[in-house]
Amino acid sequence: MSRYEVTFRVNGEERRASVRGEATLLRTLRELGHLDVKTSCEAGDCGACAVLLDGEAVNACLVLAAQADGCEIVTVRGIGTEGNLHPIQRQIVEKGGVQCGFCTPGIVVAAKALLDRNPAPSPEEIRRGLAGNLCRCTGYQKLFEAIAAAAQEMRG
Repeated sequence: MSRYEVTFRVNGEERRASVRGEATLLRTLRELGHLDVKTSCEAGDCGACAVLLDGEAVNACLVLAAQADGCEIVTVRGIGTEGNLHPIQRQIVEKGGVQCGFCTPGIVVAAKALLDRNPAPSPEEIRRGLAGNLCRCTGYQKLFEAIAAAAQEMRG
């Protein structure tokens, strides 16, 4: 089986890995210690493994690690920290959008990509922006409200 040497930046830090051709970005990131990228369906259906790849939200389970060579990757830990939450993270917590928390990293990543593209999304645009993320606990309404509040906060 062929191996590829890949180099990419994860949350601002250069990372190198030797990967097999079929290795997904999800598996490679987790092997490099980025456990905030969640493993769930591994079929692109749930969004739990979402990361920003050169600024675009992608499901890491659908991207081959070799395809990410030379790219900038941001996981949820690169968006905010425990001591300095991003407005999206803070609003999700304040609006009660976190229950089990398993889907939250992917939702934060998808919301960040949405608000980077569109700082003033309509409620429908927020729903579409999170359409690839499954949450079994919250019922989505609190998440939608949190993203709208974060957008408003970020606009000042």
